[in-house]
Amino acid sequence: MKQIILFFCLSFFVLKCLAQVNGQLPQEKYRPFALGRVYKMQSKILNEERIINIYLPEGYNPEDTIKYPVIYLLDGSANEDFIHIVGLVQFYSFEWINLLPKSIVVGIGTVDRKRDFTFPTTIEDEKKAFPTSGQSQKFIKFVELELQPYIKNKFLTTDSKTLIGQSLGGLLATEILIKRPALFDNYIIISPSLWWNNGSLLEAKINLPANVLNHLTAIYIGVGKEGITPGKSNRVMEVDANILADKLQALNTPTLYVFFDYLPQENHATIMHQAVLNAFKMMSKK
Repeated sequence: MKQIILFFCLSFFVLKCLAQVNGQLPQEKYRPFALGRVYKMQSKILNEERIINIYLPEGYNPEDTIKYPVIYLLDGSANEDFIHIVGLVQFYSFEWINLLPKSIVVGIGTVDRKRDFTFPTTIEDEKKAFPTSGQSQKFIKFVELELQPYIKNKFLTTDSKTLIGQSLGGLLATEILIKRPALFDNYIIISPSLWWNNGSLLEAKINLPANVLNHLTAIYIGVGKEGITPGKSNRVMEVDANILADKLQALNTPTLYVFFDYLPQENHATIMHQAVLNAFKMMSKK
């Protein structure tokens, strides 16, 4: 009897091994691991369809009365910064950490960042290198008149809005801060490409409207060890970022909380994650 049982066990083992060799593995049961939602939004202003990636915090219930602050992320495609920024937002809003309130993240999928994130330049070399550039005003109008109302109508949101931008995205975030500061309550500006148009944005006058002066606006400016910027202007990324911070601090406005962060251990490619982490810590002290 024992020999018969042993024979069947060995036979089953051999058949299973042969099935694996032939690629016939047992079928596994699984379900997709969903990080967020993907929406397609038709923009009349930009005359194109835009992909908007949305992260909703744990416990979000459209039938509830709880509302959430919104973090808008430039370069917010799935293969850009959306996934790892959502991870930071989730982690720092855990109850046992509590550096951030639970928040909605809106990742704005990229179509043509050189077009959307830059204002017109007078530098001929930049015009040649960036032939589609100079349409930031359209993109800002899209954010103000289409995207923000879309998010407000579709989700349970508070009035608190944060903008995150790095590199050319940091240039756009700076332009919005200087020209339309009321669009966001908090600005996370990382390695901004302020070299654009030979740093002309650093010369622009900042006019703060009453609704900005009446509540606290947190501004984080982070830069790594990045050195000489592109083009012939020979500007230095760290210096330009520091000039921007000094310009904002010189306004001597109690409602502006400006934090400059130099991260010499990071470069233009590696700074994003660490800088956003530092910004969230700074904002928790706001």
